[in-house]
Amino acid sequence: MTTPAPDSRPVPPPPVPGPKIHDRHPLALALFGLTLVSGLIDAVSYLGLGHVFTANMTGNVVVIAFALAGAPGFSVTGSLTSLAAFLLGALLAGRIATRHAGTRRPAQLRTVFVLEVALYGAAAAIVFARSADGPAQYAVIALLALAMGIRNGTVRGLGVPDLTTTVLTLTLTGLAADSRLAGGTAPRRRRKVLSVATMLAGAAPGAVLVLHGQTAWALVASAVLAGGTLLLYRE
Repeated sequence: MTTPAPDSRPVPPPPVPGPKIHDRHPLALALFGLTLVSGLIDAVSYLGLGHVFTANMTGNVVVIAFALAGAPGFSVTGSLTSLAAFLLGALLAGRIATRHAGTRRPAQLRTVFVLEVALYGAAAAIVFARSADGPAQYAVIALLALAMGIRNGTVRGLGVPDLTTTVLTLTLTGLAADSRLAGGTAPRRRRKVLSVATMLAGAAPGAVLVLHGQTAWALVASAVLAGGTLLLYRE
């Protein structure tokens, strides 16, 4: 009987243990920066692209159900476009992690940062040239969801508690459920509060820009902030 050859394909490195990443660690600071960017992108996608989510896929599934039920203001096509692009982005994140297996973590993260900046820049260019209506709207949705899929797939692999950069449900749950009022020890309370605060800090100016017809500039701001995070990230 012939013994099968062992699988020699590289595998992604194991997740980084959360407790070793303190709030001033370069990785944590980078993730706070990306959380700020997420607030901007959420404002653009939901307020400027027809009530579509590009990072929160739970929201997209619910939006699809609303649209199918006949609720006005929601788009099945837009949400499905976002969902498909997000899944493609998550797949690419897995491929990037596999390609960088055995290398230092910063190399993988810088690749992801560069892709995110490029996708935001492409989305901004489309809005400047074609606005965010008609077919151009779906192109922008796809670009943003692709960026967020890559981001979510990468951050998930890092395994840093309470710093998902895009979804705050578990963070808020932990803030209450682990509090001293609930009988807990309130671990990483400052991190949880900062995660919420940075999301708000991005969403508020993003909403102002979109509501004043400056969606393209909101995307430019997202690209600049993500690029600044890339340049400042040193580990």
